[in-house]
Amino acid sequence: MSMQGPDRSVSFKQDIKPLFRSTDRESMTFAFDLWDVSDVRSNADAILARLQAGTMPCDGRWSPQNVELFGRWIATGAAD
Repeated sequence: MSMQGPDRSVSFKQDIKPLFRSTDRESMTFAFDLWDVSDVRSNADAILARLQAGTMPCDGRWSPQNVELFGRWIATGAAD
């Protein structure tokens, strides 16, 4: 993933999905699919809260830049 400027649109396929590793996806299958845009969109606020708290993923925090990117994806309409 390349670093994004604040005016660049954020898409799930290009920017958000690659942030979720296969192990993250497997860990969350009981609740939703982290590689499915509809599932992530439906749970976006809860996911963002966990990312901001550092409790997701369970093996370490995302960088502040990645958390901000996820938040910007939500704020700009959670595009495919």
